[in-house]
Amino acid sequence: MVLDQNITKKIIDLVKLKPRTVQEISEHIKKNWRTAERYVEKIEEETGQVSTRIFRKGTRGALKVVYWNSIENIHSTSFQGELLEDLTHGKRTADFSPFDIYQYINDKEKTAFVEDVSKIDPEIEISEEQDLVGLLKKASKQILIFSGNLSWVNAKQGKTKITDVIKELIERNVSIKVIGRVSMIGADNAKKLLALNKVAGKDLIEIRHRYQPLRVMIIDDKIVRLRDIKEPEYYKPGELKKKIAIFYEIYEKEWIEWIEKVFWKMFSTGIPAEKRLKEIELIKTKLI
Repeated sequence: MVLDQNITKKIIDLVKLKPRTVQEISEHIKKNWRTAERYVEKIEEETGQVSTRIFRKGTRGALKVVYWNSIENIHSTSFQGELLEDLTHGKRTADFSPFDIYQYINDKEKTAFVEDVSKIDPEIEISEEQDLVGLLKKASKQILIFSGNLSWVNAKQGKTKITDVIKELIERNVSIKVIGRVSMIGADNAKKLLALNKVAGKDLIEIRHRYQPLRVMIIDDKIVRLRDIKEPEYYKPGELKKKIAIFYEIYEKEWIEWIEKVFWKMFSTGIPAEKRLKEIELIKTKLI
């Protein structure tokens, strides 16, 4: 389904005033209930500007309400404001520690584990404990990714290529949005990922260029996994004996929504990968 910009604007303008039911939106845009619901779902997936809540779920009186998901007004507490400022100004992983988010999560709604990655390349060698394949396959609707230069597109977990898992997700109509670096070095990673759209015949992968400090995956509004690599050379002798990867998982709904808003804020101002790749190719022709 391709979004009509005029109808999209009507829906967003309506829910900005106050939360609305799908029926109210249907009447406002003069479309049937099912079409209105599909528009809402598509706007939520493509832009993050609206969100939905189902009240009395599982009953005959279940009610789906649509509300405006303002990405301009992200923080609701002073420390979230500080976190947002650090994230929006950070460009490299060294500029922000995922633990600064993790420390605020309810103990019952988070977990963490540490992995020795001193003898592997953690960007392309995925362990069974990390189980990135299993994490990705949990998605049924959408995956949002904060990335670096997208080197994970070349990764394997055992004999399973991550690209094969991505193909499977696309075939199941799972939308994948990525923020990452699309530059001269690593441009092939972006090309490889976008090429999977053509293989599956669906445009479900979208990449926007932006420097940012997080390495995070958000699965279906349900799980957030953050990764932090620690290397001995950045510490005093003896403080850290070997290179490790720390993985933090968050299940607390309020914080997942906050991290999603950060994603959409960055994504909305990022430059489409296709534009960056086109400019890179033009420069390369001049170098030859």
